Amino acid sequence: MPVISAGTERGSRWLSRAGLRPTRQRLALAALLVGDGKNRHVTAESLFAAVQDAGESVSLATVYNTLRAFCDAGLMHEITVDGARSYFDTRTDDHPHFFWEDTAELVDAPAEALEIARLPEAPEGAEIARVDVVIRLRRTGEADPQG
Repeated sequence: MPVISAGTERGSRWLSRAGLRPTRQRLALAALLVGDGKNRHVTAESLFAAVQDAGESVSLATVYNTLRAFCDAGLMHEITVDGARSYFDTRTDDHPHFFWEDTAELVDAPAEALEIARLPEAPEGAEIARVDVVIRLRRTGEADPQG
């Protein structure tokens, strides 16, 4: 992830676009997330480690709360891979993901190759907000580590 100071200006613009107040913690996290202009898939834990490595004092609870605020403001999307693990994506358009089971890495999948022919009707009084597609991958041809 980029150095915080180099991405502070871009992070500040990202926050202001959503009307979020640029606190020190939000600026530090925003700089890590979008400071170099690249999209990221992070867990709260991986972002916490990156902000610690950058020398910033931000608690894990603050990281979780800030990621939630970024999602609520429309700056990020949360993708739940399993019941215990969520990833936060800075790319907010609809697109599928590959999830590498061996490394627990989430990456963008080519959207042009995905076709969803039909979705079920939403129940009465509800509408479909979004559809998350996560394609789980397992490596092939590797030696079995257990022998």
